[in-house]
Amino acid sequence: QVKLVISGGGSVQPGGSLKLSCAVSGTTISSNTLDWYRQAPGKSREWIGQITKRGTTFYEDVVKGRFSISRDDAVNAAYLQMNALKPEDTAVYYCNFPYDPVSWGQGTQVTVSS
Repeated sequence: QVKLVISGGGSVQPGGSLKLSCAVSGTTISSNTLDWYRQAPGKSREWIGQITKRGTTFYEDVVKGRFSISRDDAVNAAYLQMNALKPEDTAVYYCNFPYDPVSWGQGTQVTVSS
């Protein structure tokens, strides 16, 4: 059974940083393209970035230059490094496979507030 477990959320002041982890089990992360998403209160879930099987990354414009996606094949996990956080980054964050999605789970809450 393929599972994704996301962790690392929390509360941070504007301008701060957080790093989210997406631990993969049941499949090899390097064999999959993986996306990061977020859902702000009252809004629909939005795509924010992707790491392909080859390790190429893509970002939504609103996070480009501030967020960075990486992957550690040795531990079968992906990461979302978030810098220069803004209040509008407040959301529940998720990871998933776009071409063979698994259960979304509860995500991890990121709150950016002074």
